[in-house]
Amino acid sequence: MTEPRGRVLVVDDQRPHAEASAEGLERAGFECRVAESGEEGLELLSTEEADVVVTDLVMKGLGGIDLLRVVKERYPETQVIVISGQGGVQEAVRAMKEGAHFFLEKPLQLEQLREMVRNAIQTRDLRRDILALRRQIASRYGFEAIVGNSPPMRAVVETLAQIADTTATVLITGESGTGKELVAKTIHHNSSRRDRAFVGLNCAALSETILESELFGHEKGAFTGAVNQRKGRFEYADGGTLFLDEVGDMPLTTQIKLLRVLEEREIVRVGSNESIRVDVRLIAATNANLERAVEERGFRKDLYYRLKVVSVDLPPLRARSGDLPLLIDTFLREFSRRHGKQVTGMSAAARKAMARHGWPGNVRELRNCIENMVVTAKGETLEAEDIPPDVAESRDRPAGLAALAGMTMADVERELIHATLAMVGGNREEAARILGIGERTLYRRIKEYSLR
Repeated sequence: MTEPRGRVLVVDDQRPHAEASAEGLERAGFECRVAESGEEGLELLSTEEADVVVTDLVMKGLGGIDLLRVVKERYPETQVIVISGQGGVQEAVRAMKEGAHFFLEKPLQLEQLREMVRNAIQTRDLRRDILALRRQIASRYGFEAIVGNSPPMRAVVETLAQIADTTATVLITGESGTGKELVAKTIHHNSSRRDRAFVGLNCAALSETILESELFGHEKGAFTGAVNQRKGRFEYADGGTLFLDEVGDMPLTTQIKLLRVLEEREIVRVGSNESIRVDVRLIAATNANLERAVEERGFRKDLYYRLKVVSVDLPPLRARSGDLPLLIDTFLREFSRRHGKQVTGMSAAARKAMARHGWPGNVRELRNCIENMVVTAKGETLEAEDIPPDVAESRDRPAGLAALAGMTMADVERELIHATLAMVGGNREEAARILGIGERTLYRRIKEYSLR
């Protein structure tokens, strides 16, 4: 027996008409129920879901428009097709304004009704897919995607929440691997431009001609190899966000043209004299010291300040060591699901060994390390021997401690207690023993620093 193509409720106070429509739909593979009034239709819907409701417009008691309103309020995913023997433009407009999927006139053409029901179910499925995709994007690029509870990362998230839904240009700085592109996507997906394009471009290792073509597009014949007209990233990002990574590597001549675009909101394709208006929010990122580059005349001062309307500086992982356990657990869950592995945790010895590493590659290096460990794991718990040799043999921890310079003693103590508690899975007795303090002292610090 084949699975029905969808469930349809036919509502008409003239039973023969309702049964004829239902029979015709059943022959096309739909599962149908029949109701002789709007009230009976609502009663059936309360006990059995329907993908589509096909209702007559004029009925005794609860009419078609009133039934439509109730269905859209109680069951927003259910599609409604309104049928009327008194068809007219006004009735059709009224039904569509109230949320009807379609309006049909009697006498019904059976194949047309079948096609409208198929279309209604496809529309419902598409809306579900879009909603699921939005939820997936929200979980991936919502502020909760920025993993970290250390003071530096709390400050970053607070800044992102303030600037996301604005049009301000943002400059993201930080070492390689700190998550600059993730932050850029988080800004975009929490802004009013979230439904438009997010377009990225890495400015490093591109010649001046190629970079300008990538940014602004080119006309046919503009240079050797330009055999067709081509849109640039600014045009593709129109209405959305353009992310320029490694902007510090941009040639000076291209910097001048970028500054002009930011000031005038217009681009000119390579080989053209015609200006094209663009509405783009620019987010730039670099791991270079742009202030030093400005001093050394390697980067334009006016462009630097134009990009730095809002700045977000991402701390290296060694400066947020308290987030290491949280990041480890996050990546463990991610890669266990991705690779179908039953890895549920990491031993205290392994966590201590991970904490000794300075993580020069920052979060990217940690992420790759955890994926390697999960893929090659022999058991459910990752042990010290599962750590890749280049990480296990590292003794870079002093460099990580040096990065604490500038933090208050209270912040340092908070981070140390937080990291130790995470390392031992919240065991306060064990944490107190490792820290060399009494349990009562530890309890007071936990309360004082609002630690969990």
